Amino acid sequence: MKKTLLATAIAGAMAASGAQAATVYNQDGTKLDIYGNIQLAYTDIDNADGESEDGIGDNGTTFGFAAEHVIYDGLTGYLKLEFDDIKADEMATDIDNDDAGDTAYIGLKGNFGDVRLGSYDQLIDDWIQDPLTNNEYFDASDSTGLHGNGADQQTDKVTYTSPSFGGLQFAVGTQYKGDTDSFDSRADQGSSNASFFGGAKYTVGAFSIAAVYDNLDNVVYRDADGNVDSVGDQYGITAQYTIDTLRLAVKAERFVSDADSDADAAAVEAGNVPGAFYEEDTNFYGVSARYGYGMGDVYAAYQYVDVGASDFADEVEQSVEDEQDRDETYNEVILGATYNISDAMYTWAEVAMYDREDDEGDGFGVGVTYLF
Repeated sequence: MKKTLLATAIAGAMAASGAQAATVYNQDGTKLDIYGNIQLAYTDIDNADGESEDGIGDNGTTFGFAAEHVIYDGLTGYLKLEFDDIKADEMATDIDNDDAGDTAYIGLKGNFGDVRLGSYDQLIDDWIQDPLTNNEYFDASDSTGLHGNGADQQTDKVTYTSPSFGGLQFAVGTQYKGDTDSFDSRADQGSSNASFFGGAKYTVGAFSIAAVYDNLDNVVYRDADGNVDSVGDQYGITAQYTIDTLRLAVKAERFVSDADSDADAAAVEAGNVPGAFYEEDTNFYGVSARYGYGMGDVYAAYQYVDVGASDFADEVEQSVEDEQDRDETYNEVILGATYNISDAMYTWAEVAMYDREDDEGDGFGVGVTYLF
């Protein structure tokens, strides 16, 4: 689903939701903004049985605060607190016991770069996956989807992002799970653990290229023996080129599973494996284009997904053959367009084809978004 309105300078009239923020306080070097949006959509999507399911639903309604304070010239402290677990279509009846947060972090930025601590989108999402398809509703699949929805990568993080050195920028960080963290980490086995992720980006003129690696060392599952193991590694590279109001992007991404034992196979049979990460060694190759026509965007993406089997796949093939296909390839196609009603309001339409069995996930959607 949509994470945030795609920020594209080429779109002209439409900017990111944060760009619509209203400054409610700005004095003595301290600034506070509020921002948000309401997003509603009608979708019609095929389920796993190939049957169409439609409905009106929330599409990522968001409300947030952003603040910053100039500590001294060249050093600024800042925070961001954003909520997106808002059900705009069922505000009177929705009951949600989950945390309603999406993003919460504090940081320092200056000539040295940027240091951030808290919960926020993973680096591979920002630098590798979003440039291909950060659409309104339908996105291309990616390596994050093989081990969940990405939420397990967004918490307890610290990231350093460098300034640009002649167009070259890098970022490194860790996700730390300590003794107070629960089942979703190694901490409940008596040990804390720090993961590693990092990337580099180079920009020259209208061209940019980025590469990111994440060892996913705190994205874990419990095997049949009760041990907590990492699901694997992910990495990718994305290049972008802009020509006037046309932006082109290409992506190559890979997920490698660490599951390779009989105990892991038993865990699959027992249903203790999150997502579908046992589709190991999966490659993603994508291309996309987005064109700003003045009153909105038109965009298209194609992705080739190559799911490769391994020794682990052979071990569990019989037990999961009805749940996941092996050695499969998929051709994903997404088409869409937006139309700006005003600077703060726009509509959109998208159609997606994922080439899965019984057309699972195929469908279309239309929606409207109001930003402030």
